[in-house]
This record gives sequence, C-alpha cells and structure tokens, in this order.
Amino acid sequence: MAKPISSISNYINVLKPRETGLLVFIGTAAAIIAGGGSPPWDTVLLAVFAILFASAAANGLTNYLDRDLDSRMPRTHNRALAARRIYPAEKVLPLLIILALVGLILSWLINPYVFASDLIGTLVAISFRKKVTCVFPQGAIAGCAPVLMGWFAIQPELSWQIGLICLLIIVWLPSHVWGVMVARRNEYLNAGITFFPMSVQPATALNLMAASSVVLLGVSIVLYFAGNFGWLYLASSIILGLIMVLSSIRLAKTADSKGAWRLYKISSFPYLGLLFLFMCLDVWLL
Repeated sequence: MAKPISSISNYINVLKPRETGLLVFIGTAAAIIAGGGSPPWDTVLLAVFAILFASAAANGLTNYLDRDLDSRMPRTHNRALAARRIYPAEKVLPLLIILALVGLILSWLINPYVFASDLIGTLVAISFRKKVTCVFPQGAIAGCAPVLMGWFAIQPELSWQIGLICLLIIVWLPSHVWGVMVARRNEYLNAGITFFPMSVQPATALNLMAASSVVLLGVSIVLYFAGNFGWLYLASSIILGLIMVLSSIRLAKTADSKGAWRLYKISSFPYLGLLFLFMCLDVWLL
C-alpha cells in the first residue's frame, strides 16, 4: 500500500500544492471582494474549482519544464520530477493537460472573461522560458490571472479596485521572488541562471527590493482609498506593509542570506495571505 500512496504524493508534489493553495486563496478572495462580501456562492464555488485546476496545471507545467534546472539546485533537486521519482517525466503530462482543460472548461462556463484570464495566465506561465527577469512580464501576468479569474467571475468588468489589486501583486513579486534568489544566489549561478537579479550585484538587487517594498506599502494604502475598504484593511495594510519595508531595509543593510530567505517566507504568508484575508473581512464588516 505504501507504493501507491507514495506515487500519489509525488504527483501532488509536481502541482506545487503550497503555491497553488495561495493562488486559489487570493483568487477566491477576489471573488468575495468583487461581490461586496455577498457574491452568488454557487458562482464562487465554480470559480474556486476553475482557479484550482488552472493553477495546479500551470504550476505543474512549469515544474515539468524546469525539471532539469531544478535537478542542478540543492533547494529543488528533491522535487519529484527533478529527482526522477516520476520517470520518464512525460508520465505526468496527461494529468497536467487534463487539469488545464478542465480549468478552461469551467472558466468558459462562468464567462469569456474568466476563460481569457485562465488561458492567458496559463500560456504565459509556460512561455517566456528565455527570461530577462523572473518577474516581468511573465510572473506579473501569471500572478494576476487567478485574481482576475475570481473577480471576473462575479464582476465581468475592470475597475480601479481590481486594477490596484493586480498592481499590488505585481509590486509584491520582487520581494517574494528575488528574495529567494538572493538567498540562494550561488545555487542559481551554479545552475546557469544569469537573468535578473543574478545579472547584478546582490546589493543592487537588495536595494531594489527595499524600494519595491516601499512602493508596495504605498499601493496597499492607495487601495484603501480607491477600493472602498474600511479601517480593518487600512490598519492591516499599514502594519503588514511596514513589516515588509523594515525587513527589506534591514536585508539591504546586512545582505544576510538567512534574512533574504526569511523575507521570502514572510512575503507569501503572512503578508499576501493575511492582506487578502483582511480585505474579505473588511467587506463583510462594511
């Protein structure tokens, strides 16, 4: 019985469950925010499954495409595909294709805007393999896709609110992605990765991360004024934003790899996860 369970675990590992879970959470939160705290819950449920399948497929496909690179890095060499616990790697493709197709079908059943967000996000996530930077444009587009899917499922139109939420994610990405790359700089360089921030000195990347954290704080506060949020969101955005700013400035001064890794962990949850949670709580309390 252990072998089938282990095999299932390996396939789940390919889907990057933690990253997928965060994307599903913020996408669901966007749907709740779009509905002012009282969206049609049947549509929200459909959107949750669409985001889940789409995010799992996109993460799995990037995992598949990066398997050789992952095998050369200590941080990622034990992933199921990199470690060849699933071999040949093509064995995982039917699952990933099915997940992607189911996500697209569910998205189409909601409306064409959700479908377009899903399709573009997935295509961008698996494209741009020759990167100049790991954040722009592919990370920004793929990172915003789940939020747009959730938003469009309830409110199929653009507004200042969803625009600023997407901007928040875009400005958040450097602290999240560059942090781990700076923390494991030698691993990335030894693996042959030369795109930004590996292409500059660590001090330059850390200073840019600190600057982006200040912009992140500013965008989160602007979202309070333009997004019709209340005091709960404002207080949480200031507190969480200051934690990011102070952590980033401290990191820029110390250039400590442990500090960079700590900032990477803080940036996903508590920062982004809690911020979206407080957005939901705020609209429920209004």
